[in-house]
Amino acid sequence: MSRKLSALTMTAALVAAVVVVATNAAQADDLVTHHEFQANCSVTHHLPDDPIVLPGLPGASHLHTFLGNPTTNARTTTDSLRAGQTNCKTPDDKSAYWFPSVYNGDQLIPPDFPQVIYYKSGILKYQDVVPFPPGIRFVVGSPSATQEQFRTAPGAVEGWECGDSFHNYDIPAWCPPGTQLNIRYQAPSCWNGRDLDSADHKSHMAYPDRASLVCPSSHPVAVPMLEFKMAFPVSGDMSRVRLSSGRGYTWHYDFMNAWDAPTQAALVRHCVNGGLQCDPRGYDLYKPHRGAALGPDYRLPR
Repeated sequence: MSRKLSALTMTAALVAAVVVVATNAAQADDLVTHHEFQANCSVTHHLPDDPIVLPGLPGASHLHTFLGNPTTNARTTTDSLRAGQTNCKTPDDKSAYWFPSVYNGDQLIPPDFPQVIYYKSGILKYQDVVPFPPGIRFVVGSPSATQEQFRTAPGAVEGWECGDSFHNYDIPAWCPPGTQLNIRYQAPSCWNGRDLDSADHKSHMAYPDRASLVCPSSHPVAVPMLEFKMAFPVSGDMSRVRLSSGRGYTWHYDFMNAWDAPTQAALVRHCVNGGLQCDPRGYDLYKPHRGAALGPDYRLPR
């Protein structure tokens, strides 16, 4: 009898332990550590055009490298983007993304694989983030920035990096052979709620307060925070590596929204508001039970 009681006691203890472990696992699995999804887009072309800063003036800009929509040029509009195509993983993201081209001496160094553009929450209350309005556009960073302006910019994150070298506010002079040159730079994520553009292509947007992560009253609408994470296949002696706009601290990028509105809304709702770390399909590998925002073809089920 004592053996039976002992066995029952041990069984009960094991069951209780399993329940505790399962409960802890479920709690850990639902812990919110991210609130984002990705756009994975490849280089389409290079042009000395800028449809935001220099619209209708082909050839008037320094050279830009374009991702996503292959139709982007100096005369691009939201309507022309929507009528165009995309090489982004999500076919209903026909937005235009571009940045100053990277050179090593006179040799153009484009990214040679799909790049990552994160759509994140920039505010503490990630549940309040709403999709970008159709047609919004803005410029992040400045081609005329000084190194100090670049260093102190709220979007700088880690600046330029390669190998074990981080927080560089100009392109490093040396990168270990076989590594790549990376940059991460975040966009403002608070919108004034009225204007799709502004005279300087920036004033309709603002960064959240750094301490509280709350949008300012002048820009009360929280939209996704873009974070460009670009990688360039260049290493070794970096002394001749430069941007088409100048030194590394003149890094900047541009965005024209041409998402299919319901698709973007589904990704924002499921991934950003839902506290997930999603791929371009809106699927969190670490929380598979939450499902995906889009279908296997990366389109919104209709």
